[in-house]
Amino acid sequence: MAVEEFKVQNVKCGGCVKAIQDGLTELPGIDSVEVSIEGGEVKVEGEDLSRESLSAKLGELGYPEA
Repeated sequence: MAVEEFKVQNVKCGGCVKAIQDGLTELPGIDSVEVSIEGGEVKVEGEDLSRESLSAKLGELGYPEA
C-alpha cells in the first residue's frame, strides 16, 4: 500500500473534510483519506497512487497544495 501526504490550503471545517474525502475517493485505487483541519494536511492511502493526479484533484476541489 502506498501513502501520499499533502499540505493544503483552505481546509476550515467539516464540510471541507467531507468534500476532500468524497472527491479523492472517486479516484481509482484509493483506500482511505484522512484530513486534518488543524494542520491542513491530507493523507491518502491506496494502490498505484499518482501524486500528480491527487494534487490536481485537490486543486480542482479548491484545496491546492500549500
